[in-house]
Amino acid sequence: MDFLGDKEEYEKAKEVLDKGLQSLGKRKNAPGSVCDPGFSEILMELMNLVLERNEFINLTTITEPVEFATLHLLDSLAPVGLPELDSSNEIIDVGSGPGFPGLPLAVLYPEKRFLLIDSLKKRTEFIEYAIKELNLKNAEAKHLRVENAGKEYRYRESFDLSLCRAVGKLPVVLEYCMPLVRVGGAGIFYKTVPAKGEIEDSLLARELLGCEKEVRIETYKDILPGRDHALYIVRKSRPTPKQYPRREGIPQKVPL
Repeated sequence: MDFLGDKEEYEKAKEVLDKGLQSLGKRKNAPGSVCDPGFSEILMELMNLVLERNEFINLTTITEPVEFATLHLLDSLAPVGLPELDSSNEIIDVGSGPGFPGLPLAVLYPEKRFLLIDSLKKRTEFIEYAIKELNLKNAEAKHLRVENAGKEYRYRESFDLSLCRAVGKLPVVLEYCMPLVRVGGAGIFYKTVPAKGEIEDSLLARELLGCEKEVRIETYKDILPGRDHALYIVRKSRPTPKQYPRREGIPQKVPL
């Protein structure tokens, strides 16, 4: 594989990635393939595809290989081993950007189906390109605003799991994501530990959207040592009322 830039930097990134994958492999219920050299190679190929295209189209501001391996590749794999992911077959990645967390997870779980949506066409066009280059049969990209997805019959309450790494307050992200999740499913939201105050702020949103009261927090310093990153996990127990999500722009301006 021909890498852009300094080969030594890519070698350092590969070391960081492999170390994180070894830690990930120690988790209960982690797929055995997470420690396969071939999996690591595919993730490095994905990094190269993103950074190569990023020379022409702004896909990510994280362009240093070690940071990319840490904050895109390993971070995407944070839910590995969690029961909400293990039990899900139909998964939607909301605001996927250049394919994170959806693409790394799709590589690791070929038996699961992933739909990656984003509001910017240049991003979904890149995801389609990456899916083809990586020969993924279980992933699809769709240029679609999440507010519209939540109103469409074929997407509404159709997924076992919604994933979201996009920046946004928890009440806003819940309104976007939970209408897509079927009853009994869950949302997993990538956050930082200092965002804990958002749990209290999202109490009304959880009640209105049909979510359970509990928000479970799972940290993952095993793969990102020294980083205060966490997953906020919300399960769905009741159908979401038809008025949610509200039209474009309203959730940010007037959060639930």
